[in-house]
Amino acid sequence: MKKTISGISLEFVQGNIAKQPDVDAVVNAANAQLRTGGGVAGAIHRAAGPGLEEECRPLAPIRPGEAVITGAHKLPNKHVIHCLGPVYGVDKPEDKLLANCYRNALQLAEEKQLQSIAFPAISTGAFGYPKEEATEVCLKTVVEMLPKLKSIKTIRFVLRSQKDIELYSKVLSTLTE
Repeated sequence: MKKTISGISLEFVQGNIAKQPDVDAVVNAANAQLRTGGGVAGAIHRAAGPGLEEECRPLAPIRPGEAVITGAHKLPNKHVIHCLGPVYGVDKPEDKLLANCYRNALQLAEEKQLQSIAFPAISTGAFGYPKEEATEVCLKTVVEMLPKLKSIKTIRFVLRSQKDIELYSKVLSTLTE
């Protein structure tokens, strides 16, 4: 699914965040230490190779809502933007912290004058954020940011299932009616 708002293309695709060769930056749903882990962080670190963890070491730890940028190493992208999403029910206020992840990642991409970025569904895996709530926070934040973006032309959301794509499409349509 694809929709253009404020001249920026929003895309919802099913796939693997570590296999997005046509975007400048992929976003890592990172852990505080910026190390390899399970889920998205594991997939990105395995694909990028050990150099990514080495580059991350001096940048850690990060706090919920924060984002840092590194090279992409063996990934086909220019950069990896690492965000620490909130653990649902633990890190408060989780909606503001989750919104900060998306806002800070987009700001880093703008600072580097990147044209495209791919996001996973931050905090919805092991961190337990309910998908519907997380999707609303994510898309509301991104839509609010769109008029401020100068270099970014494509924002892709790489999701796990067709059901997730349908959820993102439904939430986006309620925000942009």
